[in-house]
Amino acid sequence: MPSFIAPDGTRLTYHARGEGEPLLCLPGGPMRASAYLGDLGGLTRNRRLYVLDLRGTGDSERPADPATYRCDRQVADVEAFRAHLGLDRVDLLAHSAGCDLALLWAVRHPGHVRTLTMVTGRARALGVDFTPEHRAESAVLRKAEPWFEGAHEAYTRLWAGTATEADVDTAAPFFYGRWDAAAKAHAAEDADQYNEEAAERYAGPGAFRPDEARAVVAAWDARVLLVAGELDGGPLPRVAGAVAELFARADLAVLPGAGHFPWIDDPEAFRAPITAFLDRQAGRRGDRPNDPDLGLPA
Repeated sequence: MPSFIAPDGTRLTYHARGEGEPLLCLPGGPMRASAYLGDLGGLTRNRRLYVLDLRGTGDSERPADPATYRCDRQVADVEAFRAHLGLDRVDLLAHSAGCDLALLWAVRHPGHVRTLTMVTGRARALGVDFTPEHRAESAVLRKAEPWFEGAHEAYTRLWAGTATEADVDTAAPFFYGRWDAAAKAHAAEDADQYNEEAAERYAGPGAFRPDEARAVVAAWDARVLLVAGELDGGPLPRVAGAVAELFARADLAVLPGAGHFPWIDDPEAFRAPITAFLDRQAGRRGDRPNDPDLGLPA
């Protein structure tokens, strides 16, 4: 498996899939092995995905110093990844908590960013977080689901910080647009893919400086795409829209019927706006926010 050495000597592994222009990918979790991303709904059809296993996850080594699990301490890993691949300006895609790391890297290295795609992404790096009230607001959208009554209390305890391991499993349907065979198979892989120690340290005190980050992204020349699921509570579509407004140039795609893992819910619907966005930037066709050819709301 391809790998490189991070500045502190930790060997990091990545996975290359597909054909076409390179797209660097960062997983969420936080600190979940990248295997759960799969082929991202078939983005491998026209993009070469370079998917990083963050330190201490998947096939990457655990660092000698656990303090380096903190999000901002991993910015050097992402920069070493870019340099290892020999790329200058890159297209970067991140999911969920991985968006915090993507933002921190992009803020520190704005000259290397061509595009940033944030999939159901957190934005604590910009001072925006998702609250239990946000989660509750999205949960009521699922009241007609046959699993709702049994899962809702577990989901509430999850965001109150009182959930048991059993509650995590019981609440899983809320993270998917459809609780079908594909979603159940994806959720079943969850437990074996996390580094719990790393997850606890990821967003530790001092990891984020939102005021500094907001000032940078407000003046970016890079284009940003935020992808939100209609049924997701982290972020709610309206919260994703508020995050989009912090950037100089950003588009928002809200996927109908999708949850936190939209490439599992509807691969084609997930793939379409991302492919259009990346293709437009590669061809430099038009340069206005919400161009009609992107297929996003005007």
